[in-house]
Amino acid sequence: MVECPICSKPVKSANINQHIDSECQAFIEGLSPEPGQEDGGLPVSSFFQRPAASRAAVNGVGKVDAPISADTSRSPTRKTNNENAVRNKRPVGSVIPSHISDVNPVDAVGGGLAPKRQKASNPFQNELPLAARMRPQTLDEICGQELVGPKGVLRELIMEARIPSMILWGGPGTGKTTIARVIASMVNSRFIEINSTNFGVGECKKIFFEARSEQKLTRRNTIIFCDEIHRFSKSQQEIFLGPVESGLITLIGATTENPSFKIQSTLLSRCRTFTLQTLTVSDIENILERALELEYPNHSRPPILDPEMIAYLSAFAAGDARTALNLLELAMSLSTRTDITKETIKKSMTQTLVYDRVGGSRFDTMSAFHKSVRGSNPDAALYYLARMFESGEDPLWIARHIILIASDDIGIADNSLLSLATAAYSAVEKIGMPECRISLAHATVALARAKKSMSVFLGLASALTALKEPGVSALPVPMHLRNVPAEMIDMEHRENSNSGPGQEYLPDVLKGRKFFKE
Repeated sequence: MVECPICSKPVKSANINQHIDSECQAFIEGLSPEPGQEDGGLPVSSFFQRPAASRAAVNGVGKVDAPISADTSRSPTRKTNNENAVRNKRPVGSVIPSHISDVNPVDAVGGGLAPKRQKASNPFQNELPLAARMRPQTLDEICGQELVGPKGVLRELIMEARIPSMILWGGPGTGKTTIARVIASMVNSRFIEINSTNFGVGECKKIFFEARSEQKLTRRNTIIFCDEIHRFSKSQQEIFLGPVESGLITLIGATTENPSFKIQSTLLSRCRTFTLQTLTVSDIENILERALELEYPNHSRPPILDPEMIAYLSAFAAGDARTALNLLELAMSLSTRTDITKETIKKSMTQTLVYDRVGGSRFDTMSAFHKSVRGSNPDAALYYLARMFESGEDPLWIARHIILIASDDIGIADNSLLSLATAAYSAVEKIGMPECRISLAHATVALARAKKSMSVFLGLASALTALKEPGVSALPVPMHLRNVPAEMIDMEHRENSNSGPGQEYLPDVLKGRKFFKE
């Protein structure tokens, strides 16, 4: 007989899987001590056995004196709250993760989806934010992601219960956490949800220990969902290497940053990377319409929440379903006022620019700015320049890139623009924000309108490539080009040192080689 690691009740070892699958309701053995157990403890394996004091408290032996309730009508078999608290106490040294759930499989993993959402009888259910209440519970409810669509690769893996360790990469509100929780509801595995912002290596090791015990006892695997996994340092991420490699755990990591830059390469090689698409305006509209149907089942929605308003909210959310639902919840709360108008609701919303000065969005915006200048599009260049200003970007960082563009993309097509870019940098240093924005815009438009020549950039790149060829980097400098001390100069060397059109300047191996092309 063993003790269930979930409910701490005694169960025969042969029935432990059925007991857990029944949500700890069936196959429970009696609590009376067996012969040969003088201390009154349960005949459980030594691995899960409680200390003698805890077993005595559970079985009623050696209880500490406590006041007796005046209510004598209680059944002697009913457990008091204190007894239940002792019984449900977790083993010593265990850790309580952010979210742990044991989910049962559906009738057949490959034969259907998770059960539909049931309305909870909890009176505090409506106190949850709208985004939490509308979180999809099945794959069919997830909108805008082909990965879990009817022909999606990830959907097929889920339906066949072949869940690999994976990294879900996508922007905020695209469904990373939702997909992980739906996976948990459809496979017979223990699901643990953690967040790297409040979890450390020590807590992860404790979870791995519990996962190993669970695997030995019930043969069930453990799925760990790590949100914001990129916030673990690369050295901290190494803690997952062994458990993932051995199959002890299945890791599902969620990140908004490029995994190639933020995830440890050896861990990334052990996981499959799935990229989630940014939700379109149409996807957001479908999500909001579904929310309104559930919130106003009798078509009693406020008139102000018409299709025009839904379209505005969907565009305003910029591909973030969570933001869209939060905006809808705000509009729903304001719609109860008799004097409310659409303009009032729109004014109550604040547009938040998605920009991280240490993340990918910063470099994505600068890349778009650079390519807009290279493509001779001053309108697009000014748009991305304004986005960087509004996001609080360092103007000197922008000015340095403008100097780079002046040589990289314009080059010898207009040599004066390098001086203009350098002057713009000097203006930023001298007058600062916000006035220096005009100087940077001046340089941006001038660079965008100028003729382009990448010949200098390509020539240098060609010369650097040549240095990687065998022996080229160590070629001796031709004798007539070498530096000779004044006292060693003779007439022959003077004659060979004369520069002219017919003179050869490259080593013999590279004679006639062209790096710079007009």
